[in-house]
Amino acid sequence: MSLSRRLLAGGLALVTVGSAYAAFGGSSGASSAPARKSALSTLGRQKPIVIAHRGASEYRPEESRSAYLLAIEMGADYIEPDVVTTKDHVLVARHDNWLNDTTDVAKHPEFASLKKTKTIDGVQHTDWFTEDFTFAQLETLRLKERLPDLRAGSSAFDGVDRIAGLDEVLQIAKDHHVGVYPETKHPTYFRGIGLPLEDELLKDLAKYGFKGRNDKVFIQSFETSNLRALSKKTSIRLIQLIDTQGAPYDFVANHDPRTYDDLVKPAGLKDVASYAYGIGPGLTRIIPVDTGNHALPPTTLVRDAHRAGLAVHPWTVRPENYFLPVEYRQGDSGSPNFPRAEGDASRYLADFYRLGVDGIFSDDSALAVSTRARVFG
Repeated sequence: MSLSRRLLAGGLALVTVGSAYAAFGGSSGASSAPARKSALSTLGRQKPIVIAHRGASEYRPEESRSAYLLAIEMGADYIEPDVVTTKDHVLVARHDNWLNDTTDVAKHPEFASLKKTKTIDGVQHTDWFTEDFTFAQLETLRLKERLPDLRAGSSAFDGVDRIAGLDEVLQIAKDHHVGVYPETKHPTYFRGIGLPLEDELLKDLAKYGFKGRNDKVFIQSFETSNLRALSKKTSIRLIQLIDTQGAPYDFVANHDPRTYDDLVKPAGLKDVASYAYGIGPGLTRIIPVDTGNHALPPTTLVRDAHRAGLAVHPWTVRPENYFLPVEYRQGDSGSPNFPRAEGDASRYLADFYRLGVDGIFSDDSALAVSTRARVFG
């Protein structure tokens, strides 16, 4: 069930503040400035980077030109485009290759015949898919907010932007002197239909000066085999994404019994370090939660990854109460607006910063930047 439907069906399941967070050393009250600045415990003793997750996606429809420009204005160090491809092998910025969640494709009768049912990474979807459109056709669509029940402010910008080609995103990054952090989406699937992403991605990056380890660029993937292949073709820093459950789809497709849990064990981290610069774990891999969504004491993942020589860039801090552990929520839990109200995401961000993460993905770059300044000066 989609997030929007869950909210309409009854909303957020609320629980009271528990005692688990006390073991972490936190407070369930309102945020307050630290008494002193925190020492840096990042891998390179540099301040952590702020990565704009799909742009300023709390405020504008995700992966839009408007979202990227606003994130840059907010001070993001890197902007993140997810990368899929069109029928004519043009890379575009979309979180997935299905389109109905984030575009007005259903309102275009000329594309009605392109609606299909496909299995992507083992899951069946009935939708319109980027690989069945030329780039010129995709450019006729307009973007909309994925989570309108949570982000009415962003929904006000529905219909303003068209789908951005990766070229456009890279040009924005180059023009504004920020880094770019593309993610290859569904690489096994796209390779299987004869539209592999990786070589086209490297070509596009090189056109805009993003060529190697010393450039402001990372490439990320939830799969492993494409990162291993990329490590033999480029010196660009690679990030192994690690979901909070399940397994990389290339493992599943190749009947490899390992899961993401195996990748965060010492042996798994050592293996990842043989081809990647760092890891991008889900937030709860670092500050876990119980079944009631109460924060638990932090894991040792940041320390373990650093010992393996890996940077750590967790994802994704979103400001709304809906997405936060109980201890970081704020406001009247009985209010119908409580799920969409902003919680104490600054304190949540600060806790990750103090645990030594080397960067963090956020839907609100301004908040991530200001919190970093508060924590480190």
